[in-house]
Amino acid sequence: MRIWLDGALRGADSARVSVLDHGLTVGDGVFETLKAVRGRPFALTRHLDRLTRSARGLGLPDPDLDEVRRACAAVLEAEPVEHGRLRLTYTGGVAPLGSDRGDAAPTLIAAVAASPRRPDTTTVVTVPYVRNERSAVAGLKTTSYAENVVALAAAHRAGASEALLANTVGRLCEGTGSNVFVVLGGELHTPPLESGCLAGITRALIVEWTGAKETDLPFEVLEQADEVFVTSSLRDAQAVVRLDGRTLGTGTGPGPVTAEVMRIFEAKAGADLDP
Repeated sequence: MRIWLDGALRGADSARVSVLDHGLTVGDGVFETLKAVRGRPFALTRHLDRLTRSARGLGLPDPDLDEVRRACAAVLEAEPVEHGRLRLTYTGGVAPLGSDRGDAAPTLIAAVAASPRRPDTTTVVTVPYVRNERSAVAGLKTTSYAENVVALAAAHRAGASEALLANTVGRLCEGTGSNVFVVLGGELHTPPLESGCLAGITRALIVEWTGAKETDLPFEVLEQADEVFVTSSLRDAQAVVRLDGRTLGTGTGPGPVTAEVMRIFEAKAGADLDP
């Protein structure tokens, strides 16, 4: 594996970040996960826009997007995967121990690895943890992912691939690494950004391409939904066939609304790699 680190392409054994990097010591960093398709990144412009928004939200300098694009091109040329995960990480750089930032330049890392195409269906569970929609980092894609690690581990123990969370006022929010859509009476809904959920790239494309409604929903809506699916850069749109033990869709495949969303997304994404 070849990794871009601070301006140069390096081997995995020589790509080293300081133990004093603020991204390591206090999680002072942001990141993006992109789908790589036939050696090219999907929706790169949208991801770079969000990387900049997240960096500004943390008070980090704007990333040099020309360098980020060079980094993406370099690692994809070195690892031209048919289908993979392209990860960009941007941190506060070397700093004193503690929350105060230092004077060092930010750290930029880019890496890619092959990843299998996701199955069309999955199982999810709900967990008792919540998203804080009033947090200083609500809606930012930061490297402070410990909450997600704990919730996802709980999902895996239950035999599921994802965990869904409410926010602090009991409204439907998101998954640990995904956005969530529900079908109610044939209409497609997803929580609004005010719920505290991440402004997912796949989420935004599906809203644009299908006319899905952004709706403030109680967490309990999951008990009544006719269909549920989750979205992310690597999942695209993935149908939920079991939720906390309840069968959804056809039980073995997507319901009709989800199946149509999957068809639309595949067609439009296939026609334009940077929508």
